[in-house]
Amino acid sequence: MSAPDRWLVLSVRLDDPDLRALASEALVGLGAGAVQETADALVTYLALPADPDALVEDARGAIADALPAGAAPELSWRWQDDEDWARTWKQGLAPRVVSPRLVVKPTWTEWHAAPGQIVLDVDPQMAFGTGEHATTRGCLRLLDRVVREGDRVLDVGSGSAILAIAAVRLGAAEAVAVEYDPDANINALENVEQNGTAGRVRIVEALAEPGMMAELGRFDLVLANILSGVIRPLLPAFRDALGGSPAGRLIVSGILLSEHADVLRDAEAAGFRMQMTDEEDEWWSALLVPVA
Repeated sequence: MSAPDRWLVLSVRLDDPDLRALASEALVGLGAGAVQETADALVTYLALPADPDALVEDARGAIADALPAGAAPELSWRWQDDEDWARTWKQGLAPRVVSPRLVVKPTWTEWHAAPGQIVLDVDPQMAFGTGEHATTRGCLRLLDRVVREGDRVLDVGSGSAILAIAAVRLGAAEAVAVEYDPDANINALENVEQNGTAGRVRIVEALAEPGMMAELGRFDLVLANILSGVIRPLLPAFRDALGGSPAGRLIVSGILLSEHADVLRDAEAAGFRMQMTDEEDEWWSALLVPVA
């Protein structure tokens, strides 16, 4: 497919930098292939839409829905002639050594793996989760430390399926990746094939809710790199998914440091205790285990 003659460039400015990740996810949900973070804004390029005004209004609404009440994002747009923008933003992406065993890289880059290193090939497309965000890296670091040979893993809000793929590459027997966004699942299926995990990573297109998770059976490890407002009400269902076993493990991420106390309070009420944490920038990830 040839590139369009010009692109619609969306810019989102936020007074609170802690909210940028939420706005980025909203832009990806609209079809942004990548979101560039500049000193004062989030910028993304979209192929020529049929109705630019409608797209901008959709973006305005999606960002408003993703942010807390009272946030006041400033959204603007302009046209830009095609200058092979894809090649431009690709230049800023490189392989990342995320943990002692895990390297995440775009498919167009090279990496010579050291003995014992596992290389995950994940391209930034329609789905959240490429290793370019601190929440994904926090999850991967914890996953590297706690996944066990033969684990059955549930990845809730799986996006690109990077966590499910990493789990089976690290030794899990099976991972079920639950994601309701069909565009994200197209990307996830490509990543599953690219990383040689077809047959061990299963994509389920559904909204994660207690009844649906109960139908999937019991798991040894649950991964939830989603918004804290989504994680908190699902904590009892996560414990049920682990069968209440003290050997079960839950990794939660996508949580701002300012929100973690509320998450811990609800986790304790649901029968979990905190065993391990990971912090990067303003983001907090944790390993929670059921209380015996």
